[in-house]
Amino acid sequence: MTTLGAVFLPQLPPERLRPVARAAEEAGLEELWLWEDCFFESGIASAAAVLGWTERLRIGVGLLPAPLRNVALTAMEVSTLHRMFPGRVLVGVGHGVQEWMAQVGARHPSPMKLLRAYVSTLRALLRGEQVTLAGDGVSLDRVALEWPAPSATVYVGAIGPRTLRLSGELADGTILTAGTSPDGVRRARELIDQGRAAGGRIEPHPVVCYLLAATGPGAADRIEAERRNAGIDPAADAAVAGEADAVAEAVHRWAQAGADTVVLQPTRHDPDPEAFVRFVATEVRPRIR
Repeated sequence: MTTLGAVFLPQLPPERLRPVARAAEEAGLEELWLWEDCFFESGIASAAAVLGWTERLRIGVGLLPAPLRNVALTAMEVSTLHRMFPGRVLVGVGHGVQEWMAQVGARHPSPMKLLRAYVSTLRALLRGEQVTLAGDGVSLDRVALEWPAPSATVYVGAIGPRTLRLSGELADGTILTAGTSPDGVRRARELIDQGRAAGGRIEPHPVVCYLLAATGPGAADRIEAERRNAGIDPAADAAVAGEADAVAEAVHRWAQAGADTVVLQPTRHDPDPEAFVRFVATEVRPRIR
């Protein structure tokens, strides 16, 4: 069955997170997703707060920029969350926006080499292995977690073909950005499967896809404004505006294309974020086939 989630956009101030999380929990939303966009809000701090405020809601962090974060610190934070809130947190990592990475002096000359080393090392640390490595942006000397989390999963946020293949080869799942059409999901699945074959991976590889969505008065206008801002082709099948039936049908199309989890992403100018998560949980979810 398709998992359904919603995004809390970091363009909202941090103090708005608690009421949105509470609304999501009370409405029965399955997953609330958070972003670590520069220079808005910390993904890990926000995730820890929401997990503490709620009892059932699962939290996704999609994604943490690898160049910005020492891999040992990321492993410590992920393992801590998993041990305190088992089964309720999913964390993704990725290249980060290169312009932002340059602003903080963290841009790596080979993002692919860095991400490969980072994902491999992060998964090894979470399994409890001791890692010594020097090169490709990761430098550790006999590092092992005192409190590993072997059941923790590591997802990769991916857009390009090489990163999609790398995700299939090394990661436990893939996160696709908003603007990915159903055909784009199918193509991503093919590339992920190529990576899985290269890495000898036989276990399931879940795909999470953000889907830009709006409902209520002015929904279509807000979607078009968001498309223009994000540079999404207006003719592309990459967003949905309308009431619950239309949104549920869109979720179904993305799921048929290969998305295991569809995360509805509101527009930056959504008038009521709490109402949006309630809409997803109470009106869209019952309509998902």
